[in-house]
Amino acid sequence: MKSLLFLLIVAFVTLSNAQGDAFNGVKTGKSFKDLKNHNPISTVKYSADPGVMVYEDRVYVYATNDGYVGELGGNPETNGYGQINTINVMSSSDLVNWVDHGSIPAAGRDGAAKWAANSWAPCAAHKKIDGKEKFFVYFANNGSGIGVLTSDSPTGPFVDPIGKALIAHGQTPNTQGIVWLFDPAVLVDDDGTGYLYFGGGVPEGQASSPKTVRAVKLGDDMISLAGEPVLIDAPWVFEDSGINKAGDTYFYTYCTNWNGGPYGNARIAYMTSNSPLGPFTMQGTLFNNPGDFFGTVGNNHHTVIEFKDKWYIFYHTEWLNKQEFGDQKGYRTSHVNELPFSNGKFGDAKGTLEGVQQLEPVNPYETQSAALISWEAGVSVKGLGHTTVNYNKGDWTGVAGVDFGDGATSVKVTASSGKGAVIRITSGNENGDLIGYVNVPAGENQEVTAEVFNATGTKDIFFVASDDVTVDTWQFIGSSNASTPAAGTDGHVDCWSEPLGYPCCSDCNYSWYSDDDGEWGVENDNWCGIYMSCFL
Repeated sequence: MKSLLFLLIVAFVTLSNAQGDAFNGVKTGKSFKDLKNHNPISTVKYSADPGVMVYEDRVYVYATNDGYVGELGGNPETNGYGQINTINVMSSSDLVNWVDHGSIPAAGRDGAAKWAANSWAPCAAHKKIDGKEKFFVYFANNGSGIGVLTSDSPTGPFVDPIGKALIAHGQTPNTQGIVWLFDPAVLVDDDGTGYLYFGGGVPEGQASSPKTVRAVKLGDDMISLAGEPVLIDAPWVFEDSGINKAGDTYFYTYCTNWNGGPYGNARIAYMTSNSPLGPFTMQGTLFNNPGDFFGTVGNNHHTVIEFKDKWYIFYHTEWLNKQEFGDQKGYRTSHVNELPFSNGKFGDAKGTLEGVQQLEPVNPYETQSAALISWEAGVSVKGLGHTTVNYNKGDWTGVAGVDFGDGATSVKVTASSGKGAVIRITSGNENGDLIGYVNVPAGENQEVTAEVFNATGTKDIFFVASDDVTVDTWQFIGSSNASTPAAGTDGHVDCWSEPLGYPCCSDCNYSWYSDDDGEWGVENDNWCGIYMSCFL
């Protein structure tokens, strides 16, 4: 019986070798993001001005779309921002792996708000209205006004409910003297009341007290104003409003200006109040300019959130565009780091490429979007809300901290390919230990299942394409016969298979066969006994 099974296993290995041949001559792409790092949060697109919303144990990031990484040419023009009319959307439950939900067509001829030329610096909120959860994205039409979009889903599609700016010069009272009507921030208070914060710029001679930011109460519908904007007299303000609440205290955060004030140039400062409309009292700074951490001095835009009992700051840097172009061209990517908070005060956050620790493992036995990505090289993402990932030859994606538990026996992938392709799944890195091959025939929206091995414990896994392929979802299938990983052979009991004429496996291998003697693996084209301790 074991002889027949062994022949079947040899046939499987032969098939795997044939699928592996599809990678002969295929050079895997190079990622800008080292595998030890979690920042930038995504390297698929340049995503600036991160506006962040927490909803149902997920973090959603809405960001200015500066363009696709790898598609701007080797020496693009400096980003002038005038072309920006879409908003990138990403979400995560662990702050390390991010689902790219695509880009919202927000402004311009093809956007929801056709009256607006641009969609800069978005922020987002959700609120239950008439028993139904609604989602709101506020954005800046360059520096000339604030628009609002709504949806029944955090990932869209979004529509413009009012067909004009929510806030604009000549339309909104008490906005005289504001240089830039932009950079909105939104808060939905504990009682369901919404508040919007906006503005920026430094009038000549007013560097220490620009008086260019405002706060206003929103209507119950979140798309109208319920009063006149009031001044927030933030010292040395430049731009980039933010708002949070902790206990009964409201925290207004903003970016200082470049005029050499006592709080430093382009740093994130904060003020506190017992009212959402102020007055606010200055407290200090909580985040330096990204140039202090990454050597890329530039504008500083942030959002602070509380998530799973910790505080975090999201911000953008020009680190990635300097890696791609060799210089700063104004194309920015979003990062996240922990923000100290104690006794009602924020400490100083530090910007790092390492980023944050993964908050929870990925469950491979649930259907996962192919757009769930921690690291990648060369891929693009298509769609909005439900997205797919396009791979060319040698492109790859990586997912951090996938918990296989006792093990998986197969994987199910939904994919399309014009001429067929093979997806190689590895652990450790894109050229790491083989988990399996998925053969995707030519065709559309096919569900393909393939056998896998060595899929036990918690691993970083990678999907590598031999040729052009579009992947929608993936899901692993578990088995009660799969072995639990062990650190090594040290401490194993005596080898039970040696008296039967077979060595024991060098580690806790996949169980190809089970009989009254025990569990059998295969090493070096021969049977080996799997130590009993592997199943403890």
